[in-house]
Amino acid sequence: MSRIGAKPVALPSGVVVDIRSDAVNVKGPKGEILVTILPEVSVAVDGSSVKVTRKDDSNTARARHGLIRMLIANAAQGVSVGYEKKLEIIGVGFKAQVKGKTLVLNLGHSHPISLAIPQGIEMVQDEKNKNVLIIRGISKQMVGQIAAEIRELRPPEPYKGKGVRYMDEIVRRKPGKAAAKSSA
Repeated sequence: MSRIGAKPVALPSGVVVDIRSDAVNVKGPKGEILVTILPEVSVAVDGSSVKVTRKDDSNTARARHGLIRMLIANAAQGVSVGYEKKLEIIGVGFKAQVKGKTLVLNLGHSHPISLAIPQGIEMVQDEKNKNVLIIRGISKQMVGQIAAEIRELRPPEPYKGKGVRYMDEIVRRKPGKAAAKSSA
């Protein structure tokens, strides 16, 4: 039995779940998310919680049991509280600016990089530290994907530490050539 799939999804206050034949619609104060139900599992609302059960004990049903339960739990949290990722931009002249529906990044390339901000995603700069970009949204997958794509444009390098990194990311620093000469 799936340990994750067996746990019921507790619905926060203000979140309503509507079950259709092939999908679950999760509505809350921040918006709504549609989660597709796979044929191997069934979903039922039990008071203020949602229970996901599998129809048989096949390998695919067991694998998808926990998946669907977590997708519904993530949707419930997203429409009630939302998700956010913080990116820190480190480097001389490196900066990010939000201009309307586009994000303009200067990351040491020969040209500024412009990215269109997708619908459902909000990007703001931290008021205290202008080198911190905050990405918010109701979809955990979309927030994480956008943050990963921005980080991929200039990943942090191990010698000087410049680049785009997650706020809680630890980058192991290397000593470089100068340290290698002095030890020889």
